[in-house]
Amino acid sequence: MAIQVGEKAPDFELKDNHGASVKLSDFRGRKNVVLLFYPFAFTGVCTGELCELRDNLPQFSDRDTQLLAVSNDSIHTLRVFAEQEGLEYPLLSDFWPHGNVSRAYGVFDEDKGCAVRGTFVIDKEGVVRWTVVNGLPDARDLNDYVKALDTL
Repeated sequence: MAIQVGEKAPDFELKDNHGASVKLSDFRGRKNVVLLFYPFAFTGVCTGELCELRDNLPQFSDRDTQLLAVSNDSIHTLRVFAEQEGLEYPLLSDFWPHGNVSRAYGVFDEDKGCAVRGTFVIDKEGVVRWTVVNGLPDARDLNDYVKALDTL
């Protein structure tokens, strides 16, 4: 069961595509967070979603929001993926222990061994204010994130 609206977002610390540690709690009191889980780098739907976010980053920065994208890929895979696609926001690796953060948010598919498409809009106090969870083949709509941020 995915984390629900109104719940405190579970804190985590993951390595980004450059090997730096990123903690969700570091953004508390400073920025809203759009936490986006996706199955795998280099796959069609995931690449499309992440490139759409890349092309619309001002919609997040203008709303005092940090975008964090999480997959179960290794940091090495994420580094190459980010360089190839020109992704300038953090890609976080939930590789080891495999899927722990995805499980904490209720978006890990045990049969497939990866996260499903879950998005959580988290306010500056660390509370989930909007969420959507889609199956593996179903892309999400970026405009839904923006509308959710506009309500904060």
